[in-house]
Amino acid sequence: MNAFTLADCTTVDGALSQLKDGAVVKAGGVDLLDRMKNGTTQPEKLVNIRNISALRGIEETDKGLKIGALATLTEISEHPVIRKQYQILSDACGSAATPHIRNMATVGGNLLQPVQCWYYRSAEFQCLRKGKDFCFAFNGLNQYHAIMDYGTCPAVAPSSSAVALLGLNAAVELVSAKRGKRLVAIKDLYVHPDANPTKFTVIEPDELLTGVMIPKPAPGTRSAYQKYGEKDSFDWAVADAGIVLEMDGNTCRRAVVTMGAASPVVRRSPQAEAELTGKPITEAAARAAGKAAMQGATPLSMNAYKVDMFPVAIYRTVLLAAGQMDRDPRAAG
Repeated sequence: MNAFTLADCTTVDGALSQLKDGAVVKAGGVDLLDRMKNGTTQPEKLVNIRNISALRGIEETDKGLKIGALATLTEISEHPVIRKQYQILSDACGSAATPHIRNMATVGGNLLQPVQCWYYRSAEFQCLRKGKDFCFAFNGLNQYHAIMDYGTCPAVAPSSSAVALLGLNAAVELVSAKRGKRLVAIKDLYVHPDANPTKFTVIEPDELLTGVMIPKPAPGTRSAYQKYGEKDSFDWAVADAGIVLEMDGNTCRRAVVTMGAASPVVRRSPQAEAELTGKPITEAAARAAGKAAMQGATPLSMNAYKVDMFPVAIYRTVLLAAGQMDRDPRAAG
């Protein structure tokens, strides 16, 4: 680990004043410290925002929810309003990592973590994501990589909360000392590696993520998230599905199907959504949605199993959201 200075901040303005000269923000620090120890991140300065009380809390308003960037995954997963009205987010945050990590990890950090590709995470490999001109995963160990929408880099989106928040049409609040506040939809937050392989999000170096805004769900909304990994828990997803169903009685008025571990950025599947919208939610419709979600999939040499896993994850999570199936005991979390 390299030598660095630490700026311990207690206000948002104080933190913003420190965001210069290669400074890196530290909240829970779970992922950041791992990257510092393995040498893939070597900041000259850490800006500790853990003690900024204004970035904590979960607030319910008549428009929806505002979640502070420092709200922990445990706080979100156990919040009674989120469990009742935003089940997909409770599920996603409650299935991430281990209980002790969920007690430390923040929603802001979970959203902003870089990819988990072992080539990127190793200081021994100078890959495309580090500004070089080669991706080792295409001809290397790629069993956990993307099966859709990849071009230059097939490392998958790592954030479970992003899969849920994309389904909920959420946005993040970003603050800059020079430009003030702006809202960025989750669908626009991430930079596809084909556009810029070294930039993971649209956040600028002088900006701080201060909160997450979630609009109030429409009447009749039901939702769920399930994650599948090689272990029963504390594993990164190899296939995950987020489902939001707006129901009129037995008929689905609107559906949202999201996936994380399928592509370099979190994605919606309009093909799967079309199989559910305007129809009763049945086992046949759920299976059709899972199958449709794999249209255009092009697996790599070691991850064709994902083409079989995602339809099952989507099928089971659709029925879970609709209240027609219990949570899969084989899902993580």
